[in-house]
Amino acid sequence: MTRIPTHALTLARPAIQVLTVLNLLYGCAILAFFIASWVVPDWPAKPLGYDPATMHDYVPMGLRTLQLMGLVLVGLVHLILRRLLAIVDSVRDGDPFVVANARRLQTIAWCLLGIELLRLAVTGIGAAVSIKSLGSNGFSLGPWLAILLLFVLAGVFMRGARMRADLEGTV
Repeated sequence: MTRIPTHALTLARPAIQVLTVLNLLYGCAILAFFIASWVVPDWPAKPLGYDPATMHDYVPMGLRTLQLMGLVLVGLVHLILRRLLAIVDSVRDGDPFVVANARRLQTIAWCLLGIELLRLAVTGIGAAVSIKSLGSNGFSLGPWLAILLLFVLAGVFMRGARMRADLEGTV
């Protein structure tokens, strides 16, 4: 197929690679903080401004749970970035309407759904253990519409890929 040179594709690949490295560094930092929470007394509650004598009993457990959820988030973002990079490569190669890209879009949609559910869980944990900075962010329709759009787009890609395969089979 014909290669499609565009400025967006030229910038997309290195941008995704930089984001992948930053995401992995972020994951390493979260892991280090999680390990420190078991080794360093009152970490990270005290540096965050909580007085160990007056804070809610579940704040340390809540903070550790949030750190674990952060690691799950890093994993989901990593999956999104790897799938997005593969889609960019297929577009650059001139063959974007393939079944593999439909599956990649579907995976990205599932990951975004997981991220949105994590966001709701973080809000719930913050409310449950009285972590002041994790109060309710309210419901936002935007992420849910984006997730729905990605599932629909994945279906469109799948249908287009199948139609193209059928057309190539009849020629």
